[in-house]
Amino acid sequence: MLLAGESWAARFEGFQREAWRLETLPQYLMPQEVEEIEAWRNGARVDPQAVSNEYTDRLRRQAAEGRVQGRVHIVTRPLSEYLRFEFHQYYAAHSLAGERIRILDVTERMNPLPDVQDFWMFDRAEVVLMNYHPDGRQISREVYEGDVSPFIEYQQIAVEESVPFEEYVKGLDV
Repeated sequence: MLLAGESWAARFEGFQREAWRLETLPQYLMPQEVEEIEAWRNGARVDPQAVSNEYTDRLRRQAAEGRVQGRVHIVTRPLSEYLRFEFHQYYAAHSLAGERIRILDVTERMNPLPDVQDFWMFDRAEVVLMNYHPDGRQISREVYEGDVSPFIEYQQIAVEESVPFEEYVKGLDV
């Protein structure tokens, strides 16, 4: 089953304990980000502590309710332009709002999850595969119909092998 619109948004309102994502690409080409990326290229920067929007408000509310949202992003250096943008414009604010963001840098090591695609997992019970073209354009979101236990293992490996976002970006010019 493919997800879009309200059925997709409902996953983020309906989870009970945890929503978690694995990100594997160096860029995501999202039409709604085009203007923000261009502004960032031209020097516009946000104050992560001052960001308040629908996403950060939801993260704060969920954290207050004891519901956790997290992710691990697998990266290699040098970071792509998109990752530098994402780290500065999104991850810093999202982390402050309660999202547990971790980075798995595989520049000088083997990737412990070499053939795993992007996915979201909700309450360790439902997996949504995030299907992308190699350049980061989204194709679809697809509910996975099989056993979720491999995805639970992928999450465990990714978390164990990664570092918190705040630790990773110390000293980086992003």
